[in-house]
Amino acid sequence: MNHTRTLLTILLLASAIFLGNCTIPRVDFVTPTETLTPDVNVTPTETPVPTPAPVELGLAENPLILALPPSADSAEQIKAANLIASQFTERTGYTVVTIVPDSYAALVDALENGNAHIVLLDPYAYTLAYQQGWVKAIYAVLKDGESMYGAQFLATRKGGFQSYYDSGSDENTAEANVALEQFTDKKPCWSDESSPSGYVIPLGFLNKNLIVTKPAAFVEGQPTVVRSLYATGICDFGATYVDARKFPSLEDEFPDLVEQVIVVWHTPDIIPYDVLAFSTGMPEGMRNLFANEIASIMQTQNGSEAFKSAYGIEALQGVNDGFYEEFRTYVDASNIDLTTLVK
Repeated sequence: MNHTRTLLTILLLASAIFLGNCTIPRVDFVTPTETLTPDVNVTPTETPVPTPAPVELGLAENPLILALPPSADSAEQIKAANLIASQFTERTGYTVVTIVPDSYAALVDALENGNAHIVLLDPYAYTLAYQQGWVKAIYAVLKDGESMYGAQFLATRKGGFQSYYDSGSDENTAEANVALEQFTDKKPCWSDESSPSGYVIPLGFLNKNLIVTKPAAFVEGQPTVVRSLYATGICDFGATYVDARKFPSLEDEFPDLVEQVIVVWHTPDIIPYDVLAFSTGMPEGMRNLFANEIASIMQTQNGSEAFKSAYGIEALQGVNDGFYEEFRTYVDASNIDLTTLVK
């Protein structure tokens, strides 16, 4: 019994000595590094697709466009325009087609959008398109050998107005500021709101010379302006083309009209007839080529007849945009919104 207890005691001491001399190994737990998965949604770099080069103007895929006047409504006019287009193609090698715009406003829009290249414009449409940088004037249309005309200011002797125009020499005897000053605070009769000679240009001269008038009467028609002045009591002065007083029915109706309704002052001849113009989208060399071909075609009988039939053109005069500077100046001085004049 004692031996057994002694033996257990010895064993316990031996175990304690053994354990005290042993070192238990330390285990460190390390979090494993995360493995990155490639992003399969990354869009690979795309090879750029080259932009197709624009088709050269004048090829069949991008033809030059010859525009008729908006008033063109007859088969004869369209046939004549097609003849001109075919002559252009034959002589230059460029493809030319024709269109008929709905209005001058639509024609100006077509110039802006590159859908018209050779055009006949009225003075307002030309001025608007020129101001926007869409056209260059090439030819002035002549009427009775003239490329422009003027306007005249009229009044009555009974109204106490003084004339500054010499009919014998067909010249003014005073500058505009002197002659027109007598219209200050007087009432004008104008033809209509779009007439160059019966409203827009005369108004431009009044404004340019700081002449302030009473509100105007629009009497619809230049002979009516003359008739209104002769009747008196409607307005004090007016403006017309030269010389609306000699309109046949007026002379028959009022034999003394020329003596009673006097010319106070003439504007210079700055109002153009129609303008044949080219789009600025045409290269300069192409514009020069077609300008020369127009002159050549007009010298042939068929070509001359075609231009007369399609456009009412009998004769042309070569011009540039500077030729119309005075007209543009007085249209601007009228303070009328040009877009309301392009119809």
